[in-house]
Amino acid sequence: MSQSHLTLVHNSDAAPHDLPLSERGPAPVSNVVGYGFWLFLLSDIIIFAALFAAYAVLSGSTADGPGGAQIFDKDHVFLETLFLLASSVTCGFGGLAVQRNDLRPSIFWLVATFFLGACFLVLEVSEFASLVTSGDGPTRSAFLSAFFILVGTHGLHVSVGMLWLVVMLAQILTLGFKPMVRRRLFCFSLFWHALDIVWIGVFTIVYLGAHQ
Repeated sequence: MSQSHLTLVHNSDAAPHDLPLSERGPAPVSNVVGYGFWLFLLSDIIIFAALFAAYAVLSGSTADGPGGAQIFDKDHVFLETLFLLASSVTCGFGGLAVQRNDLRPSIFWLVATFFLGACFLVLEVSEFASLVTSGDGPTRSAFLSAFFILVGTHGLHVSVGMLWLVVMLAQILTLGFKPMVRRRLFCFSLFWHALDIVWIGVFTIVYLGAHQ
């Protein structure tokens, strides 16, 4: 028997934890899904980083129009922020309920997350509508173009997250807490919390750091 064949037999009989990582076979589905979704989130963060950079460069280019300090209603935005941060809390409670296999609390907290996210979106749309009505739309200046693109992209992500949440609620009610459903809920939670982190950046840089 050749040396290579003996090595092959030896490796096939070895316990999985004794084999090199490259010879242990496919990774568990949960690891693959988690790794892939983290890559997606990192790519999304890069997109937002580019939008933040563009806003930082163009924030002073008002074309003799109003600056952020003149048109932003910080009380309105603060209320938006409270709704979104509260939705992150309810999303966390929903994840804990899912881990305990508690159906009713899971549904309650996830529906609360949807409601708070909807409140955030309504306030954001009303802010956009108010700016456009007053003549401060995205075509008014480079500053406003960068503002609408950055904040609007975040709002689009929240809208996608809410649609995703509706699908997840339907899957919980029809499929229960199967491993597939748990993985998808875990990915949703990562996505939703990431949106909160991005919004904190928007609130700090765009609204609190608004130019005159």
